[in-house]
Amino acid sequence: MSVRTRKPRLEGIEIVEDAAPEFEAVGAIQRGLHDFNQAMGGPYDREPVTLLVQDAEGKTLGGLLGLTFWGWLFIDWLWLSPDLRGQGVGADLLKRAEAIARERGCTNAYTDTFSFQAPGFWQTNGYVEFGRLEGMPAGHARVWFRKAL
Repeated sequence: MSVRTRKPRLEGIEIVEDAAPEFEAVGAIQRGLHDFNQAMGGPYDREPVTLLVQDAEGKTLGGLLGLTFWGWLFIDWLWLSPDLRGQGVGADLLKRAEAIARERGCTNAYTDTFSFQAPGFWQTNGYVEFGRLEGMPAGHARVWFRKAL
């Protein structure tokens, strides 16, 4: 029978809950993880992809927010006001983002959505489901999609 022992905590170190952390604290965590990731996976070459859908007065009615890095396009947000949905605007946004990603040397794209949002939209546009987390939120699922560019 093996016995496990706990490593003693470091002297002077504590875990602190902070509901509104200062920018410097958040930055320290982000920089630390980015530095580690780049040391392990190579330079990010991170560049934002920001596409806006605007009316004649410049009011934003939707858009796509994402990043390109490590040869991938990550689509973080894609939203359209309800009156623009189903008219091909979302597909146009997606095609434009994918074209930008290809120009930057990306060969793949990925995103996640919820089962109550628009998984069919992603499938219609050539994306394939590769992961699903049932029960997030209760009665629904979080779904991950990818596409070769």
